[in-house]
Amino acid sequence: MGRITDTVKVLIIINAIFFAGTMFIGDFTYKIFSLWFFQNDNFGVWQVITHMFMHGSFMHILFNMYALWAFGSPIEQMLGKNKFLFFYFSCGIGAAIIHSLVNYFHVESAYSTLIEAGMNPATIQQLLETGQYSTAILDSVPRETLESMFTAFNTPAVGASGAIYGILVAFGMLFPNVELFLLFVPIPIKAKIFIPVLIGIDLFSGFTGYSLFGGGIAHFAHVGGALFGFIMMWYWKKNQFNQNRWD
Repeated sequence: MGRITDTVKVLIIINAIFFAGTMFIGDFTYKIFSLWFFQNDNFGVWQVITHMFMHGSFMHILFNMYALWAFGSPIEQMLGKNKFLFFYFSCGIGAAIIHSLVNYFHVESAYSTLIEAGMNPATIQQLLETGQYSTAILDSVPRETLESMFTAFNTPAVGASGAIYGILVAFGMLFPNVELFLLFVPIPIKAKIFIPVLIGIDLFSGFTGYSLFGGGIAHFAHVGGALFGFIMMWYWKKNQFNQNRWD
C-alpha cells in the first residue's frame, strides 16, 4: 500500500479531469455521462462506463481515489496492467448492471401496483416524468411506493464505488490478514473481517433503506461490484492467475 502503480495513477488522473470538467460545465456533463435508468430519455449505453468517472462531490471522489490508490496499487502489482484494467471495468460494469436491475424491480413492481389500483399508463408516465399525481391514489398505494418509483427512474448513478468494492474484495482475498487502520475505528481490523462487514452494511442498507453513511448512496451498486469482483478473483485464484499475467 505504498507506491502508486502506473494504471492506478492514470485512472486517478482521468477521474480528476472528469471531476474538474463537471465543476466548469456543470449539469450538462452529469446528464450526458451519469448512469440513468435505461427507459429514461437521458440514458445512453456509454453511461455504463462513463458513470465510473463521475462524482457528486469533492469528498466522494476523495474517498474513492484514496481507496483506488491504497487497495488498487497492490492489486495491479499482483494482476498486471491489462488484467487489472479488465477487472476494474468489469466490476464497475457489474455494479451498473446490478444497480439497474434493482431499479427496474422498483419501477416495475410499483407500475404493476398502480395499474391494479386503476391508474392508466399515460398517468403513470406523467408521474415518472414530473413526479405529479393525484393524492386520491394514496388511498390505494403507499406514498413510499410512488417515491421509490420516481427516484429509481430519475436519479442517475455516479462514481467509481462499484469498481472500488470489487478491488476491496480482491484485496481481502489476496491479503486477508493485512490489518487496516480506519479513521472511525481506532483499532486495526484484518481485511478478511473488515471487507465482509462493509459489504454486509451495504446489504442491510439496501434492503432496509436505512443508511449508516447518509443518503444518496447506491448500495446495490456496491454489492454488485463486490459480487463481480469475488467471482473473478475466485476463478483466477482457482486457476492460479498469478502464473498467467496478461502483460
